[in-house]
Amino acid sequence: MKKTNGRMPWPKCLLFLACSLVASSARAQISSGPEKPPPPATSETKSSTAIRSEVELALVNVTVTDPYNRLVTGLEKNNFRIYEDGVEQEVVTLSSEDAPISIGVIFDSSGSMSDKVEKARQAAVTFLRTANPRDEFFLVSFNDEAQLASRFTSSVEELRNQMMYTSAKGRTALLDAIYLGLSQMRSARNGKRALLIISDGGDNHSRYSESDIRKFVKEADCLLYGIGVYDANDMGRSYEEYYGPTLLSELAELSGGRVFPVSSLNDLPDIATKIGMELRNQYVLAYKPTNSLHDGLWRKIKIKLAPPRGLPPLSVYAKTGYYAPR
Repeated sequence: MKKTNGRMPWPKCLLFLACSLVASSARAQISSGPEKPPPPATSETKSSTAIRSEVELALVNVTVTDPYNRLVTGLEKNNFRIYEDGVEQEVVTLSSEDAPISIGVIFDSSGSMSDKVEKARQAAVTFLRTANPRDEFFLVSFNDEAQLASRFTSSVEELRNQMMYTSAKGRTALLDAIYLGLSQMRSARNGKRALLIISDGGDNHSRYSESDIRKFVKEADCLLYGIGVYDANDMGRSYEEYYGPTLLSELAELSGGRVFPVSSLNDLPDIATKIGMELRNQYVLAYKPTNSLHDGLWRKIKIKLAPPRGLPPLSVYAKTGYYAPR
């Protein structure tokens, strides 16, 4: 679509340009034993943004972007259609306030990041500095093992200082790190929760399998965002590194988040800012499911847009479903 005088010819109120868009010394490690993930979280341990039996409302975080990957704000309740297991639901409320977030930074310090780790630190700090004063953060660093480098804190400087002591070495336990991050989220105080994963992709040293993590992501009701520091021209990449971008993207999309690939390390801070702005400009849709059974089964969610006339095709990002309470 052509531009006019440098601006998109769509209603100004509908477009938000996101172009100018992490400790205590105690550490907790994932043990080296072979145990499998614990049983699925109960409704009491799931995020407050999941369906709650007390109020019978489902809350869904939704991001809308235009063809230029810019955030679209200003949409109204009647611009959204939401379906659960193929049945259209009534949108009860729509909000877009900047609610406090509990954020976990999952930081890749494996050997393959040796020439990228300094820029990755800068990106993480840039992201955290977009924070709401009521936000809280924690840091998971991973190479051969995943470590909880910092528990929840509200101090960006505390996390920045912790990352300064991170050196890039060893193999990549990405799935273990995501598992540890989602586990830590069980003690979050905010209803809205997100993990920011900064990695060059791939996993070659985790105890947890891809299917374990997919299941945990579906249970956790936590947005996964990724900054993918990939080198597509590196012909010496292993199979794990080659598959890494796909793995990270699929996990993020399952949660309602997404991955931003980085072609130039100099773009890292801007992309981190963009993710921070996106998290603070999401819509929150609330609906009362017509299926009121408390059967603990997976319910698929699909959101479609009915935008005002004159807008181009828009993209929508939201979680793919939830587990009903028991």
